[in-house]
Amino acid sequence: MTISRRTMLAATCAGLLPRLSETPARGQDKATKACLGVVIHSFPVRASGEKGPDKKAKIADALTLLEHAKGLGLSAIQVDIGARDDAYTDRLRAACEASSIALEGIASLPKDESDVARFEAELRAAKRAGAAIVRTVMFTGRRYETFNSLEAFRKAADRALNSLKLAAPVAVKTGVWLAVENHKDWRADELVSLLKKLGSDRVGVCLDTGNSIALLEDPNVVVETLAPLTITTHLKDMAVEEYADGFLLAEVPFGTGYLDLPRVAKTIRAARPETRLIIEMITRDPLKIPCLTDRYWTTFPTLPARELARTLASVKKHHPSTALPRISELAYPTRLKTEDDNIRRCIEYAHANLGC
Repeated sequence: MTISRRTMLAATCAGLLPRLSETPARGQDKATKACLGVVIHSFPVRASGEKGPDKKAKIADALTLLEHAKGLGLSAIQVDIGARDDAYTDRLRAACEASSIALEGIASLPKDESDVARFEAELRAAKRAGAAIVRTVMFTGRRYETFNSLEAFRKAADRALNSLKLAAPVAVKTGVWLAVENHKDWRADELVSLLKKLGSDRVGVCLDTGNSIALLEDPNVVVETLAPLTITTHLKDMAVEEYADGFLLAEVPFGTGYLDLPRVAKTIRAARPETRLIIEMITRDPLKIPCLTDRYWTTFPTLPARELARTLASVKKHHPSTALPRISELAYPTRLKTEDDNIRRCIEYAHANLGC
């Protein structure tokens, strides 16, 4: 009997499921039965206009984001809280509970043993503020842009895995669930393999529905593979466009790209019913995915050519009727209005089509 790759991945994920069975149910949150939220990364334009010294209430501050999300009618936020004092975290927790908005944190992994104390302080602050889930990444850059050699990638991968091994016991100690994002670093099967090797009962996935397209993955296969391990999400719709060295990739308002978001939401809920849908609508110029260049393939020595062929065929099939939006050349007020409109359209679509 022949076993498909997808079946094997599903079986691997199933082996991790018992360890993740106690992730927090929305209905048990003191804040709310939250369904739809937003991550701080959805506001790069607004944040760029807050850099002056006279700007005190910045969107990146959890309390400011909370107020903004409340105005949008959302029920959750995901934001970097930092190693804040008890007065701040108690104030944040009270504000979330008063607003019926659930809180998820963001933290970077410890770089080495000397950085574990910083990481633990951030998780403790998140927990005290009411966040049971903290999202993280193993690499901050994009795999195909950062590394010039396979050896450099492998060394960085070893360091990243060591960082995750340092982080996992801290998650257990603080009672926080750590959600590792597929962040244009690992393909889905690689991430599953890493989490299986880690074997922690407090580490799962922050499922980003668009990132892995940049690694020539079918977005539906990514969702099906990672959904059983998913603790939280970055929900995106994506549009693609051909260019000389490969293709362009852009986040677009829900319902205007080529992802089947109702299918995505259904798959996630079937595997992990209590997982929140966290909007990540980044208003920016399209990203270049140079998959027809030699450097792109440096860290993919065994990736089958059929993945490239399938991806390029999908790009051609889903070519947009108009060019992908370019934001950087617009004046700030126009960029800000575009960002606000994009997020509002995502919320409206989610309410109408995703059961939120």
